[in-house]
Amino acid sequence: MVTPSASVPTRTIVPTRTIVLWCPDWPVRAAEAAGLAEAGHPLALIEKGTVFASSASARREGVRRGLRVREAQSRCSVLAVLTHDPSVDQREFEPLLAAVEQVMPGVQSIRAGLCALRARGPARFYGGEDAAARELLRVAAEHGVPDACVGIADGPFAAEQAARAAIGHDRLRIVEAGRSADFLAPLPVDVFDSEEGFRTLLHRLSLDTLGAVAALDPLELEDRFGELGVRVHALASGTERATVIPRVPQAVLERSIVFEPGLERVDEIAFGFRQTADDFVVGVSEAKLVATAITITVLGESGATGERTWLHPRWFTASDVVDRVRWQLQGAGAGHGLDSPVVRVTVAPESVDAASHHEAGLFGDGPDERVYHALSRVQSMLGHDAVGTAAVGGGRMLADRTVLVSWGDRAPDAVARDAAKPWPGSLPPPLPATVYSPPTRCDVVTASGDPVVLTDTGELSDDPAAFSPIPGRQPRRLTSWAGPWPVEERWWDAAASRRVDRLQLVDETGDAWLVLCHDGAWKLEARYD
Repeated sequence: MVTPSASVPTRTIVPTRTIVLWCPDWPVRAAEAAGLAEAGHPLALIEKGTVFASSASARREGVRRGLRVREAQSRCSVLAVLTHDPSVDQREFEPLLAAVEQVMPGVQSIRAGLCALRARGPARFYGGEDAAARELLRVAAEHGVPDACVGIADGPFAAEQAARAAIGHDRLRIVEAGRSADFLAPLPVDVFDSEEGFRTLLHRLSLDTLGAVAALDPLELEDRFGELGVRVHALASGTERATVIPRVPQAVLERSIVFEPGLERVDEIAFGFRQTADDFVVGVSEAKLVATAITITVLGESGATGERTWLHPRWFTASDVVDRVRWQLQGAGAGHGLDSPVVRVTVAPESVDAASHHEAGLFGDGPDERVYHALSRVQSMLGHDAVGTAAVGGGRMLADRTVLVSWGDRAPDAVARDAAKPWPGSLPPPLPATVYSPPTRCDVVTASGDPVVLTDTGELSDDPAAFSPIPGRQPRRLTSWAGPWPVEERWWDAAASRRVDRLQLVDETGDAWLVLCHDGAWKLEARYD
């Protein structure tokens, strides 16, 4: 007989010992480093009409986060106001992150101006947590942040609060292991990053400190607030499950080649670039990616730069990259060739996709693969503009709606905008499959064999009875017809005006045709296949 134990042991949560580097006023510092604001001048960064961050000189005048712009300006008459741009913050923070990674790998960027690391590795390497923190402060000072602060505690949240509390502790605050709850207890609940309404509710419930929140039963918080209640209780009690997730440095896929001296002949440049193209494709493949769009930048001795983005219907191979370099130097498309010797060519992926999405099928790709190979081969031999694919544009006539785009390129935005316009008088769907460009002459005759004539009022002289797609040939008997429908363009401009009348015909063989009458002559515009 097995007697059940009196109690079930609970699993003890041990938070990850974490180091946090905090750079005070980073948005303001980033704006000054980017040249957007004058250093030392009162500054407020605005987001959604309120102050997002303010400089130390502005805070001395009473400018605080959350104030309306007008109220902030009323408190500080010389306040400079800028719109907050998170991309500027992150761009200016990236060099500091890279420097930290050089001395302590495994950094996680929480947000611009704040990063975290697992403390175990740096502490063992530098001989203790204090020494590791001093090394971080040294790196920050060398990169223009002498007032950076470091906090070490159990879990990222407690470590961040320790870093913010380190301003009065020689810019370093270390909370002993297992004492994070005691350190957090007197802090106000305003340190939570939850929405403002939740923090206000905690104050209304007389839960003004983290210690008061930690003293509650977590089940009661879960019943009242759900997952949010569980999370804030774990943060307040120093038992958070979150850990540091080191960022993975992005692989450098860009490749360049420098020519010394500069080369003038296109074939010499393309030949010299072949190895670089191979390295580029190999680097992309090793990252388990394929490049579906690339940007090629060509630098001339005169300092002129030619840059163009190239697309591919599938993905780029090394030979495809070399072809694009050659076409660009020849001025294909928008004329990006240079008129001076080339000293550097750079290729970078503009758009990539997972290689697994482009794996060949179990039995190959069949006809599609042969079509891609054939078109790419012809384009490689004859040039970029030698192979075109059709795109639907705007216009009232079918020939005007057909736009040829070079194989692999995306249709220009203007084509899509024209296609989206209403174009009153255009042919409604279903559209014919075969369009004759330009329209060819044809015969439309009456039962007596006389040509059908369109009168000045836009009416037919007699009912169409037969039709011949080739003038002079034996006409085909018509089983049905509809129309005519006039299409008049630019009637206000005598020099550019045009009027045509459309007629739909079905002959005795079942073929359907679209013909038009222009200047008294019948022409074959399209056929319904």
